[in-house]
Amino acid sequence: MIHGIIPVWKPIGITSFDVIFRMRKILDTRRIGHTGTLDPEVDGVLVLCIGEAARLVHFLQEGSKTYYGEVTLGIATETQDIEGDVVARKTVAEPIADSDIDEVLASFAGTIEQIPPMHSSVSVNGRRLYEYAREGIEVERPVRQADIYAIERVGESVYDPENQIQTFRFQVDCGKGTYVRTLSYDIGKALGYPSYMSQLTRTATSGFNQEQALTLDVIRAFQETGELMDHIQTLEAGLAEFPGIDLSDDQYPRIYYAQVVGDDYFGDVVTEPKALFYQGHAIAIYHPHESKPGLLKPLRMFLHHLPEELRL
Repeated sequence: MIHGIIPVWKPIGITSFDVIFRMRKILDTRRIGHTGTLDPEVDGVLVLCIGEAARLVHFLQEGSKTYYGEVTLGIATETQDIEGDVVARKTVAEPIADSDIDEVLASFAGTIEQIPPMHSSVSVNGRRLYEYAREGIEVERPVRQADIYAIERVGESVYDPENQIQTFRFQVDCGKGTYVRTLSYDIGKALGYPSYMSQLTRTATSGFNQEQALTLDVIRAFQETGELMDHIQTLEAGLAEFPGIDLSDDQYPRIYYAQVVGDDYFGDVVTEPKALFYQGHAIAIYHPHESKPGLLKPLRMFLHHLPEELRL
């Protein structure tokens, strides 16, 4: 059984669940989790957690993401991306200065509010927004907060005098739950024009980037030649950015058997979830006990991937 993390490069034209379906066949396992889907028209890094590493999905989902995208000014679509029907037009009669674009982009850094598009998976009254949209029903959408850690234009914008539209590329580092197509729409609105996200690529997520990502064809080839294990990221790599503690020989047995311990068992008082390691191997994530102040309990245990010499 494989236990580890595989950053996969999802191509345009298939869903994230298509990727998971194919990976289950390649690896001959059903225990595969993902840390955030990509729409069919978006390519980029899709992080899959295999076997014991599937226990990390919840934590990796909280990580930051980096996108490289394109905004088209002068046209808006119902889905806020290239897939939707055009719902608004406004000619860009004169080129917009890149300095003006930069000023608007800078205003979106920080914590912002977004209204998710009707064609999204946000749930309202027990139904997904895209279900309402398919039936032509407009419902009040919840305002959500999103964290934009950094956003900047990439290269010069391009003005198309024939179609009277303007495009520019950007890179954004953002938190979980950010709708980049809504961000693209809101940027256009701030510039005074309808707009849509005309291209998007996710270049990094959950601590992994495009340089580490493998295509499905490469993964299949590595599996056939027996080389795949050399290219799987370890469970420990997935916890690299998580606050951690190295266990002593005396502490290890109690944690191995998932015992409740005092919140100062590791020295300093623990007030947030901590990843626990022994001899370089992830053993567990402990967090403050919900009903017993002063105690810590296991939130996740990682034992199946341990080498035989560490089993008690």
